[in-house]
Amino acid sequence: MRLILLGPPGAGKGTQAKRLVEQHGVPQLSTGDMLRSAVANQTDVGKRAKSIMDAGELVPDEVVNQIVSDRIEEPDCANGFILDGFPRTLKQADALAEILEGKGLNLDRVVEMQVDDDALVHRITGRFTCKSCGALYHETDMPPQKEGVCDVCGSTEFVRREDDNEQTVRKRLRAYYKDTSPLIGYYHAKGSLARVDGMKEIDTVTRSIEAAIKG
Repeated sequence: MRLILLGPPGAGKGTQAKRLVEQHGVPQLSTGDMLRSAVANQTDVGKRAKSIMDAGELVPDEVVNQIVSDRIEEPDCANGFILDGFPRTLKQADALAEILEGKGLNLDRVVEMQVDDDALVHRITGRFTCKSCGALYHETDMPPQKEGVCDVCGSTEFVRREDDNEQTVRKRLRAYYKDTSPLIGYYHAKGSLARVDGMKEIDTVTRSIEAAIKG
């Protein structure tokens, strides 16, 4: 199974990717994780990426593309993978198509998780995590059973991401619509796009994605 999850920040892609990993036994490939791994392992492309980042510059597409290409050749990707955060642009989508074609592979499905903008802002601005174990909570939708105490580990320390505020979230949404949403039409034209309602309860969304993969 080779899958891309599309959707704006806060749509629940990470949650659903984790479930797909558990269900299908294929890795979730995050662009950030792949980049950090390449740098840590001091691969040729990792060394190049590090020098670029150390200079305070953005890693160019050609480097990211090579990191993705190298990663999907690793043994744990033999039965497939879930791409998270790549491709982000039409240029990267074209590069991914060339990479897969060169390896004799193809995408099985691209799933778009559709979520209302205001709901996304509510989701993101209200979320926080346990500082000790990383358990995820939400102020109104999923608070701890006992106020101020983690359900999982009993810690009383919680943290929020500094950028989980409405102004930043809406800026990220604008960037998504500008750069990434064109991929929806791109993959629709290729016949590989499926849409699911990301506003539904988590288990329902999971079942919808599984149905899209099979269908």
